[in-house]
Formats: sequence, structure tokens, C-alpha cells
Amino acid sequence: MAVNIRETTIIHPSATPFSEDHTLPLSHLDTDRNMNVTFRYLRVYVNNNSTATNTTHPFNVIATALSSALVHYYPLAGTLRRSDKDNRLEVFCSRDQGVPLINATVNCTLETLNYFDDPDYDFVERLVPDPSLDEGMINPCVLQVTLFECGGFTLGAAIRHVVCDGLGATQFFNAMAELARGADRISVEPVWDRVNLLSPRDPPRFDGPVSEFLGLEKGYEPYGQTVGKVVRECFNVKDEWLDGFKNLLLQKSGYNFTTFEALGAFLWRAKVKATGVPRDEIVKFTYAMNIRRLVKPPLPLGYWGNGCVPMYAQLLAKELLEQPIWKTAEVIKKSKINATDDYVHSFIDFQAVHYADGITAGNRVSGFTDWRHLGHSTVDFGWGGPVTVLPLSRHLVGSVEPCFFLPYSSANAGKKDGFKVLVTLQEFAVPAFKKEMEKFNNQDFE
Repeated sequence: MAVNIRETTIIHPSATPFSEDHTLPLSHLDTDRNMNVTFRYLRVYVNNNSTATNTTHPFNVIATALSSALVHYYPLAGTLRRSDKDNRLEVFCSRDQGVPLINATVNCTLETLNYFDDPDYDFVERLVPDPSLDEGMINPCVLQVTLFECGGFTLGAAIRHVVCDGLGATQFFNAMAELARGADRISVEPVWDRVNLLSPRDPPRFDGPVSEFLGLEKGYEPYGQTVGKVVRECFNVKDEWLDGFKNLLLQKSGYNFTTFEALGAFLWRAKVKATGVPRDEIVKFTYAMNIRRLVKPPLPLGYWGNGCVPMYAQLLAKELLEQPIWKTAEVIKKSKINATDDYVHSFIDFQAVHYADGITAGNRVSGFTDWRHLGHSTVDFGWGGPVTVLPLSRHLVGSVEPCFFLPYSSANAGKKDGFKVLVTLQEFAVPAFKKEMEKFNNQDFE
């Protein structure tokens, strides 16, 4: 399958959003070194002529909507640079800046690809821009529209995490979608005030869990560890398998665990076992916690900066491998107790004080995130919401081997129950990990 790049157009705001060039400061959550990566993902849209409200070429629709949305979200057209004051990243905004939008075509239909329900990731990679770190400084947002023979299309996005998190990016895409469907104005105005809303305390303090989970290593670079060849593998999780597993944990522990806690515990142990981590090393389970309503006062509606902090559960590898699985699920459940306003501000204070000292959670970090209920379906440019959304990033809250819980494509609704798990693994560990997943499927939970 050939992906033909027809052109790349720089899309400028449809009206000048400011009068003078200026610099926008970022919060300490934005400039967390773990955020200095490009997050990449793909949305898949079906062009059903019987229901579509838009008959214009998707590239033209999205280009026009993007131009209008950039009046409100113009920092996405800016450039990232280092501050002379403290070497932290900041956004430089100039009136001649824009967002690159790639126009591409491909010689197949979405149906022949099963709507990317079980994708060939080598092919998917060609549908999403992949700027280098230096290119991402110049263009923190790059988009690609790829039209398929069936009239359906994909929207690939590469957005520098420093500028916004997933929720902030979805807010931006929702604004684009509203304008594409003919709205005169966007329903949620973006709020930038990064520094004042999430400033460190005076004096800073960070006792407790933050100091327990984070350490310092001069010269440490997130995601710089060498792990060899890494591959993606997708596994189906049927409802009956998951229900049986959660019922077993309930019987053993008396706890009603969430899917994230229960399945996360199983996958964490399976990954550590498959990769052969030395038993005396500390391993960590990490996930991002939305703080928008957690902090006091809550962040205002429209805040689109990084509004999450990493949460951690940690064990010795030996403990993880030997203790009953329900105890691991309990450790994950109890980690949520740390989700407090004080934890958030302690994390911010730690970043403020130790930014230059090499903050690290260690190299044995397994990142997990649940994309099953993120509201991606609201991003409707006139053809309905996306039928499939796929993440491509390998870097997540300090982890180079992230795991995503993903819904099946809505284009295949009714064909499969449950959901799928996208796991990033060192290639050598895949056979052993598959054996662990076979145990799960066979209800062999040890």
C-alpha cells in the first residue's frame, strides 16, 4: 500500500490573534522533562454518503477549520525555545507562524484494513507525521490528512507534549470540529494562564510520596535508556475472561477492583516476568491522573495545558512475581490515595527546585493508560466521529514500553466483545509475554 504525499501546506490563523510577537511561559507540569516528547496518534473516519453532512474534500474542510481554530489556539503554531533565564522551554509566537498540514492519499479502502482494528503498524506509521525532536521544537503541531479510495480518511497528529496533554489536544480538535460543522464560535474558550494557575508554593515543599517515587541523577535524560528493539503487540481481552479474573480477585481479597487495577496488575507482572528484570530491582507501575478538578481551586474550564501528574505503585521485582496477584492489584488501588491537592503541588515544587538535577523515577517504569472512555467520538468534522483512534507513541510518563487499553473500532460494533490491549515490548520478551496472556485467556491466573 503506497501512501502518496501530495503537498504540505502551512496553515495560518484566519485572523491575526495578537498585535506583537511575544513569548508565553509554560507551567512546571509542561516543562517536566518527561513531557519533552511528541505524542502521535491517528483518528480514522468513514465517509458514509448516506449520513455525512459534509461533501467537501476532507483536507479542505480540516484546513479551513484549523485556520479558524488557530485564532484561539495560536501557540500550536508557535515555536519552542529555551529561556535565557532558566533554560526551561517557552513558546515564541510570531505573526508569520503556522501549522504544517500534510495532504496525502492511499490506494486502498478502510474496509480492506478492517478499519485499523488490528493494524499493521509499519503502515500506520506512514499516516502520522513523525518530526524529530529538533523539528518538533520548530513545529510543535503537525497534522496529516490521508484520503482513502472509499472516501474515508485518517487524521494523523503529532503534538509536542510540552504544549498540552491529551485532554488539551482533544479540546483543540473539538474546537476545530465545531468550526468545521459550521459553528460561528467555539463552545469552550481556551485558557493559557499556565504559570499562575500551577505555580510552585513559597517556600516549596515535597515530603511524602513524591520524594519516595522520584530521585535525582545528574545528566539523566528521560527515555534515554537502551532497551534494544521494541515492538507493538495487540491482545484481545474478552469480557468473560476479565469478569472471571475480577471475580477471582474478589473472592481472594474481598476487593472489587476496577478493570484498570485488575488487568493492570496482571499485565505489569507479565511484562516484568517476560523481560527478566533482576529480582532485587524496584519496578514501577505508573499512570497519569487528571488534576483539573483535584487541585484547589479547580483549573478553569478551557485550561488546555498539561493537567495531569504521574502516579506510581512500586514493588521489588521479586515481590511482584511471587505475591498473589490480588495483592498487586491492591497496591495499584491504594496508589490512588496519593491523588490529593498536596501531592500535585509537591510534584510541582519538586519540578521547580530540581529541574536541572536530573529528575528520574528509574528505568524500570511501566506506563499504563486507558483510552476506552476519553470521548474521542466528539471530534466530528461532519462525517461523524472517528471509528478508530490509535496511539503511536512509545514514550509515556517516563516509560519506554507503554500499555494502552483501547476500544474496538466502532465500525466493527457487535463483532467483538471486550476491548484490546496495545502493549509495547522488547522484541525478545514477546514469546514469554504471549504465554502469560494465554494463561489469562485460559483463566489460569495462578
